[in-house]
Amino acid sequence: MNLYQRSIRIIGGVFVVYALLVATHLGEFWPFSIYPMFSQAGNPWTRAVVREMPADMERVSSWDAVPFQDLPGAAYPLTPRGINTNDVANYVSKAETWTPQRQRGLRSLFTKSQDLDRPLLVMRVRGALNSDSVSVHATPVMLVTRDTLDLHPDLAPSTVATSDGS
Repeated sequence: MNLYQRSIRIIGGVFVVYALLVATHLGEFWPFSIYPMFSQAGNPWTRAVVREMPADMERVSSWDAVPFQDLPGAAYPLTPRGINTNDVANYVSKAETWTPQRQRGLRSLFTKSQDLDRPLLVMRVRGALNSDSVSVHATPVMLVTRDTLDLHPDLAPSTVATSDGS
């Protein structure tokens, strides 16, 4: 077998292996499936945004979703303060039941290394592809102040009575 035939067989073998791997992974092949831009393109997404609010703010005026360009307050820089952005995003996007432990866990991300001079509004940002445009809306999840944590009314855990009356 000459060099030309051997090269064609090697290249053909690589293509066959690649095709089999892609076919068995629903069109996703390892190097591309770990990047969301390839594996989740076009799907709705959820992230978290933290905004620094005026110092005199004690309550959220509205818990309604707002367009991303109308976010209240100023951007709160997480990374320079030693807060991992993925930790905040995971709390906000994956927590379905906001138990007191989860509330304290999220609050501790902001208070572990400093005092809060100004309230922080943690927002869940949802984006979705709508035909030829992208809609991005932010919904307040909680307001974290120096002494309190005010949770969105729809996310507050319901009070469940136990059988022993406590």
